[in-house]
Amino acid sequence: MRFKEKYGLPFTLLSDEEHEVAERYGVWVEKSMGGRRYMGVERTTFVIDPEGVVVQVMRKVKPDTHADDVLAALP
Repeated sequence: MRFKEKYGLPFTLLSDEEHEVAERYGVWVEKSMGGRRYMGVERTTFVIDPEGVVVQVMRKVKPDTHADDVLAALP
């Protein structure tokens, strides 16, 4: 709730505590940082059309350009 309030987000945020959805979408992956390996979510955006079809998958997003990339990908 603090994250939503901090950034003034006007929508409900969902949590995937058991990472069931992340696994189904193939984004629950092995990661490494500082020589330590662990499981975590690979930041990924899925562009879904009005019919519910995934039309584009953007993996390893770059925060600096991501908003523009997503807007350009919208159908």
